[in-house]
Amino acid sequence: MKYKVGVCQFEPKLFDIDYNLSRMEKLLKPVNADLIVLPELASSGYLFKNLEELKNMSESPTDGHTAKLFIKLAKEKNTSYIVGFAEKDKEHIYNSSMLVNPDGEMHICRKIHLFCEEKKWFTPGNKGFQIFKAKEGIKVGIMICFDWIFPEAARTLALKGAQIIAHPSNLVLPWCQQAMITRSIENRVFSITANRTGTEKNAEKELTFSGMSQITSPEGEIIKRLNEVEESVYITEINPEEANDKKATEYNDVFTDRRTEFYEL
Repeated sequence: MKYKVGVCQFEPKLFDIDYNLSRMEKLLKPVNADLIVLPELASSGYLFKNLEELKNMSESPTDGHTAKLFIKLAKEKNTSYIVGFAEKDKEHIYNSSMLVNPDGEMHICRKIHLFCEEKKWFTPGNKGFQIFKAKEGIKVGIMICFDWIFPEAARTLALKGAQIIAHPSNLVLPWCQQAMITRSIENRVFSITANRTGTEKNAEKELTFSGMSQITSPEGEIIKRLNEVEESVYITEINPEEANDKKATEYNDVFTDRRTEFYEL
C-alpha cells in the first residue's frame, strides 16, 4: 500500500508556545501526508532551569494549546500528527508526545528514559511502550528521544507489531541518527526521527541540537536525512506492509530466530 509519511524539523523558541505553534502550523499547512512526526517538546522548548518554568509551559493533553491546534490540523489536512509537549497530569509533568488522528482520536506516549537534567523536572513515563493506530490503521509505536539508546524500547514496539517507529527528539549527543539505522534493521521497521535545530540558552545553560532528522527503511536505507540547520517538512511515500516481513534472508527471521533462553534482559 502507498502511505505518505513525513518529518518536520524546526527551531522552537524557549517559553514561546504561541510562536512555536504558529511556526509548526506554517510549515505543515502547505504539505499533504498521512502521518507526520514533529520534535520532542516542540511547543515549549527544552532547556528548563527550574520546575516553575516547566509548570508554566505544561499543558493538558486534551484541551491545551498544542492539542487544540493539532486536532484542528488533523481534521483539516486529513493527517495523523505526532508532536512533543510538556504534559500536565494532576501533580505530575511528563515529557510526552501526542498522536492526533483525523477523526479526533488522540493517544499519549510518556517518555520512559529521562535524559540528563530532565530527571530534575519530569516524572518518568508510566504507560510503557505502546502501539497506536494512525490514519488508515497503520500501526505506530512511539519512543521519545533518549529512549533510542535502550534497544529494548524499539524491540518491544516491534514485537508488539509496530510498522513505523515514530521518534520525536531533541538530540544533542552525536550517535542517535546512526543508531536508528540499526534499530530499523534489527527490527525490520520504518523509523522516523524528528529532531529540532538551533542553540537554546537559559541563564548559564546552553545546548545545541543536531538536526539531521531522518526517515529510515526496514533495510536500514536512509530514505531522507535533513541537514543540521534547515527548518522544513520532508514527505515521502512508503509501504508500511514491508515492515510485516521479518525475514533477513531466505532462512532467517529476526523474530522467530530469537533464542530468548540465552538472553539476560
